[in-house]
Amino acid sequence: MYSVPPPDPDALHEALYEGAIVRFGDLPAMRDIVAYARAFLADQLGSQDPVRIHEAFDRQALAQTLSDVQRAFANAPEAKRLWRALLEELGFDPRDMARDRLILRFQPPIPPDGDPHHARSTATVGFHRDSWGSNLYAQVNWWAPIYPITAGRTFAFLPDHFAKVIPNDSAQFDLAELMAHNRAAPAQAPRKPMTPRPLDPVDPALGQPVVIDPGEVIAFSAQHAHVGVPNRTGLTRISLDTRTLRLSDQRAGRGARNVDGRALWTAYGMFRRVSDGAPLPDVLQVPQLEPFRHDL
Repeated sequence: MYSVPPPDPDALHEALYEGAIVRFGDLPAMRDIVAYARAFLADQLGSQDPVRIHEAFDRQALAQTLSDVQRAFANAPEAKRLWRALLEELGFDPRDMARDRLILRFQPPIPPDGDPHHARSTATVGFHRDSWGSNLYAQVNWWAPIYPITAGRTFAFLPDHFAKVIPNDSAQFDLAELMAHNRAAPAQAPRKPMTPRPLDPVDPALGQPVVIDPGEVIAFSAQHAHVGVPNRTGLTRISLDTRTLRLSDQRAGRGARNVDGRALWTAYGMFRRVSDGAPLPDVLQVPQLEPFRHDL
C-alpha cells in the first residue's frame, strides 16, 4: 500500500496527486514530535496512562478533558516549531507551504455498553475523503501514531476508491454552517460530520489498515477515501494528524483530480503559511470560504 519517498518535493507532490500513500521511515524530526507529544500528554494528564485515559473519566468528562488537551496542543508554539522542522527536514520551503492546525487525535475503545463515543474529541471518524469538505485538491494529509498502534486501533484506506466516483452528500454540505455550530457547541456535544458522507454504507473491514511505528509518518492526498477502524482493543489510540497545502501548486491549479466532490465552499481559512503564520486567505488574497465551482 505504501510508496517509498520520492527524491524531492516536486516528485513527492506529483506522486501524491496521483494517489501514492508515502511512508516516511524513522525520521529524527518525527521522533522529536513524538517525544514532545508524549511529554505534553504527561504534563496535561498527570499520572494517568494516556492510552488508558478512558478508564479515568466518564464519557462527558473524557470528552471535555481531551478537547482541552487538543486545544492546548494545537496552540503550543513548540508543536508548531517541531512540525516546521519536519517539513524542512523533508526539503520543503516553509514560504511555499501552508498548514492546518496540529490535531492530537484520540480514539477511545468502544465502551462495554457497545455505544461508541460520539463527542468531537473522541468519536471515530467515518468514511470520507477530506477533499469532499475542503475542495482543495492540492491538499496533502499527514498522519502519525504517538503510541504504538495495531490493525484494530488505527484507520484504514480504500486505495481502489481514489479515482472512483463514490455517491455522496457533498452537494448539501455547508462548511460555514458547520463551523458556526462547532464554535457554539460544548465539547461533549455529539460530533457533527466534519466532511460529507457516502450515500451508501461502507464497511470499514474492506479497508487496508495503517500500521506504522511511532517516529514514522505517512502523507497522502486529501482525495484518498479512508475510515476509522472501530476500536475494540481496550486502549485509546493517540495519533497526530494535520494537512498541508503547497502554495505554488494551489496557484497553478495542480492537484488530485476531483471525481465526485460538490461541496459549496473552498476552505482556505483553515490554513496558515508555515514560514510566518500568515492566514492563507491573506496570502492568496481570497476569502476564508470561497464558493466552489465544479465541472462535474
